[in-house]
Amino acid sequence: MIWTTLTALLSHWRSNLLQFFAMVAGLALATALWSGVQAINAEARASYDAAAATLGEGQFDQLLPRTGDRIDQATYIALRRAGWQVSPVLEGRLRIEDGRVRLVGLDPLTAPGTIAPVGMQEGADLDDFLTRGVLFAAPDVAEALTAVFTQRVITDPTVAPGVALMDIGVAQTLLDAEAELSRLIVAPTQPMGLPDLAEVAPNLVRQPAQDAGAGRLTDSFHLNLTAFGLLSFAVGIFIVHGTISLAFEQRRSMVRTIRALGVPLKILIGLMISELILFALVAGGIGVALGYVIAAVLLPNVAATLQGLYGASVAGTLQLRPEWWLSGLAIAVLGTGFAASGALWKIAQMPLLASARPRAWAVASGETARRLGTVAVLLFAAGIGLAIWGQGLTLAFALLACLLIGAALILPLLLRGAVTLADRQARSAMWQWFWADTRQQVPGMSLALMALLLATAANVGVSTMVSSFRVTFVDFLDQRLAPELFIRLEDPEQSADVEAILLSEAREVLPLLSVETDIATVPTELFGVRVGPTYRENWLFLDDDGDVWDRVETGRAVVVSEQLARRAGLWTGDAVTVAQGLTLPIAAIVADYGNPLGQAIISEPLFRGLYPDTVPTSFGIRTDDPMELRATLTETYGLPETAIIDQSRIKAFSLGVFERTFTVTGALNVLTLAVAAFAILMSLLTLASIRVPQLAPAWALGLTRRRLGQLELLRAVVLALVTTVLSIPLGLGLAWVLLSYVNVEAFGWKLPLYLFPGHYALLTLFALLAAALAALWPALRLARTPPSDLLKVFANDR
Repeated sequence: MIWTTLTALLSHWRSNLLQFFAMVAGLALATALWSGVQAINAEARASYDAAAATLGEGQFDQLLPRTGDRIDQATYIALRRAGWQVSPVLEGRLRIEDGRVRLVGLDPLTAPGTIAPVGMQEGADLDDFLTRGVLFAAPDVAEALTAVFTQRVITDPTVAPGVALMDIGVAQTLLDAEAELSRLIVAPTQPMGLPDLAEVAPNLVRQPAQDAGAGRLTDSFHLNLTAFGLLSFAVGIFIVHGTISLAFEQRRSMVRTIRALGVPLKILIGLMISELILFALVAGGIGVALGYVIAAVLLPNVAATLQGLYGASVAGTLQLRPEWWLSGLAIAVLGTGFAASGALWKIAQMPLLASARPRAWAVASGETARRLGTVAVLLFAAGIGLAIWGQGLTLAFALLACLLIGAALILPLLLRGAVTLADRQARSAMWQWFWADTRQQVPGMSLALMALLLATAANVGVSTMVSSFRVTFVDFLDQRLAPELFIRLEDPEQSADVEAILLSEAREVLPLLSVETDIATVPTELFGVRVGPTYRENWLFLDDDGDVWDRVETGRAVVVSEQLARRAGLWTGDAVTVAQGLTLPIAAIVADYGNPLGQAIISEPLFRGLYPDTVPTSFGIRTDDPMELRATLTETYGLPETAIIDQSRIKAFSLGVFERTFTVTGALNVLTLAVAAFAILMSLLTLASIRVPQLAPAWALGLTRRRLGQLELLRAVVLALVTTVLSIPLGLGLAWVLLSYVNVEAFGWKLPLYLFPGHYALLTLFALLAAALAALWPALRLARTPPSDLLKVFANDR
């Protein structure tokens, strides 16, 4: 009995291959976008874990130089003799053909036990590591290092991306840093009675362990990607929901017959669930494979984004990890269950002798639309409450969910209203029928139109955010890159001589002095600036309390970035401890877009008093003739061409990094819009099979098949136009939430909202084109419907 019943249920799909394709393709596309995003996130987190495991980053307290970036080896020896259990680390950067490699020298004999500097693969042992200079490198840089070093290079997949590990003595030789160290790792267990750090090594400062490391900084980025993946999955589930609902409505008579033959309701529903799980696993498997391809294409740009925004290294190659492909299969099954829950409930509640007359699946009552509208209003009210009282990144995304879901639920009611308004303006019988028939088709197409609404709104919102960021970023670059030329020195010992030359040749010289420190527990770049016309004339503030640069110049105030101010809960007028023994009031808040760290600015004399060993290796130069000054510096004073950079080159490079940063979100927008167009196509194709009885009377009254096809195409375009027009204010609301809430919670800065009408008009055109292309095939099928099929309608008394 069970096998016979299952065969009968599956026969529906054999005779409706288009429905089967729509369901499998919709679920596969939805799963592909979701699993692709999860694959990218899993690869990034694996890279963070590798960095923590191989380098101890974030796991242990560290001793860092109070000034400069190097520790004298004698200091390390003094600490060890005093009983301190510390392990030396030396780091440096090596330029190779494909970029830079991070060289890390470790001492495996003193390193804490949880750090694994080497995998000891390919027959290598500790003696090779200590005495023969063997390098253990990540797979992405091992081959390039083999061409550079004479030492043996072993590929170790457990090493963090872009990193090569070696014995610290070998690293000192390779980096030309004899008797120098970068930092000291403090073992978690120390002997009792240790002398105070200030007595043994007063030039070092202890930095507490940071539990989350790079992963914590990048959580917001990964949450953004996950939100896009969920949105794309939701758009695909609309396709699946519509297809399953239609299939269940068409099988109502079969269900009644099967139950009348004695099959228990529980067994019947169990077989239907088994059928759906089977389809979900097949479609999910296809989706996971497609997701792997999507992730492999996007991962290099994601790696560039994470490196550019956060300085986090991520492997550029993709591995098949169980956590993301299993999650892809799981969400495919769960999504299918959600999409089929309503249809299964109807089957469970259907009386045994219910009429087998097929209900018009495409017709939903106005009462249903009003109920959905009520739910939408409640969601909007919840969103307003979150906007007023909510805090945190999770609640910011909850606000987005209320906005998007509420808009999707209220769409059928708005479409019915628009069609009713158009119906009232109709003057001929044909157009009255057209609008009445369109109103009847709104429920049947509502799921596909919801998908189009969400996809278009996401495109409007994200593109508005990115474009607003771009406009603001360009203005920001013009402010920060006001000097016509920049000098970058490789050797700090040249700093004083080069500055003297620049002072004699340039109109204004701006040395760039900086150290990394913690201010109000926020990782911060502290800058010492030479206050002059450039800062006074070009810098704009988000907020200030007057006489900013006069107070900074005399050492009576500090300027801080928006990120530092928001994360520390400070604002203009508040006092902040800039360094040990130095507390200053905040004179102004300045924008510092794209920087995950905080920023604080004090005067050059005050900075040099705090950090006398720090010398500038970069200079901004103001001049009336950049080309002549460049020639003078290179020809007369012998500065290399590579040391002199003009503003246009820096700006072009920065904009290039910016464009690459948002490639991922742009690609997901395009994919989501494509899935929405596919949803419209599948809805129209599946509706076409039940449209013939509704169109046959209009054909019998004189409308030609060609004219009916044209009207079907026009109907799809009109509904898509109304949906797209409604999606623009929704997208702007989405952009406002992203800029005013999500951006502040995720990155620490707030961006102004700019409007781009030209882009919205172009997007509307693309959406209409997608809808027209999706409707073209069903319209052509209708125009070519044989008259005999239309005549058969009248042979049936129903």
